[in-house]
Amino acid sequence: MLQARGSVNKVPSLAAYKDGHFYASGSINGRPVNFLVDTGATLVTVSEKFAREAGLSDGVPTVFRTANGDLQGRVVPDVPLTIGPIDVSGVKIGVGLVGHEVGSALLGQSFLSKFDVALNGEQMILRKR
Repeated sequence: MLQARGSVNKVPSLAAYKDGHFYASGSINGRPVNFLVDTGATLVTVSEKFAREAGLSDGVPTVFRTANGDLQGRVVPDVPLTIGPIDVSGVKIGVGLVGHEVGSALLGQSFLSKFDVALNGEQMILRKR
């Protein structure tokens, strides 16, 4: 869950879960989603079913190169994304995530690159660039 640290500079931070991963609740195009932070992912990525439910139509066809091989998908530009108090517009969303629940997404660099990301113990701190 995203929290604000400090009383003057409300710097958002994520606490590591017991499994060592960072998770955050938010929304994509107004549709609620649970994110797994993936600093190695180029894009924020969702399943085709989630994309349809969130109104993410069209996009540019692409092939995602993953650790498990190539995967057909598409990229939708200019999508609003929210995590806690953070609203970011113009995020590229990859559609084609498989093997995850419909309400789950990977939070990749198309969002994270808009922030300076620092790890401090079991906290991930996001500072807007």
